[in-house]
Amino acid sequence: MERKAFPVLYVGSVRRSVEFYALLGYEQTYQFPLEGDPHYVGLERGESSLGLAHTSWPEAQLGITVGTAPRFELFVYVDNVGAQVEILREAGYTIVQEPANMPWGERQAYAFDPDGNPVALATPI
Repeated sequence: MERKAFPVLYVGSVRRSVEFYALLGYEQTYQFPLEGDPHYVGLERGESSLGLAHTSWPEAQLGITVGTAPRFELFVYVDNVGAQVEILREAGYTIVQEPANMPWGERQAYAFDPDGNPVALATPI
């Protein structure tokens, strides 16, 4: 049995979030329910996996309400930070920090996902 762990992100619109993460190279591998508007989608990108669950899930299952402040930061390596920023910008997403060289040897930028969570994009220099 494969032992694997992955984050599940609580999102306001599963479909909108799938569209965003697809621009970063994630591919949908699972959807529930199978027909209609999904409440949960599994994504994979190489060896990375993400789950996207509608914000109603933690309330229904755990009795907790998802807040509105950023709830996570995702760090994603891409082939070309500048090109990836332009793809996201053209798709209408907010670029929070333009590409810049960092002292630790990476070119990095930040974008907001559809729920306002910061996503770091990086390429080794």
